[in-house]
Amino acid sequence: MDLKNLYREIVNDHNLHPAHKYEMENPDIVLRGVNPTCGDDITLMLKIMDDTVTEGSFTGSSCAISTASADMMLDNVIGLKTDQARNLIRKFFGMIDGDITDDRELEALNDAACLKDIARMPARVKCALLGWSTLKDILG
Repeated sequence: MDLKNLYREIVNDHNLHPAHKYEMENPDIVLRGVNPTCGDDITLMLKIMDDTVTEGSFTGSSCAISTASADMMLDNVIGLKTDQARNLIRKFFGMIDGDITDDRELEALNDAACLKDIARMPARVKCALLGWSTLKDILG
């Protein structure tokens, strides 16, 4: 399987079967993220205990890239301390901005690293960043 097909398969799987797309009961933090350029609109919900992200979910209406990216993000940050999650957010933004290109450094992003070529599709960049931007706003 070539990389292009692998990218499609990963994005399709997270878009069609997002593990973290559900309404969370009693979240500690809720924040809505909107991409005004395309209309993607998600609500991110988190539970944080002892400075650790213990649960995360999202709801809303968004495109395949936005849904897949938010789902992959939550796969990565659940179980992390908030400073580790902030570091992962910086890494994801660095990858999308083209500042981080070393595949070894991007391994920490797991499936989300498959979105590194999204920078070549400017119309999709904000879609890929929506969940991550919303999480960044939550964690500061």
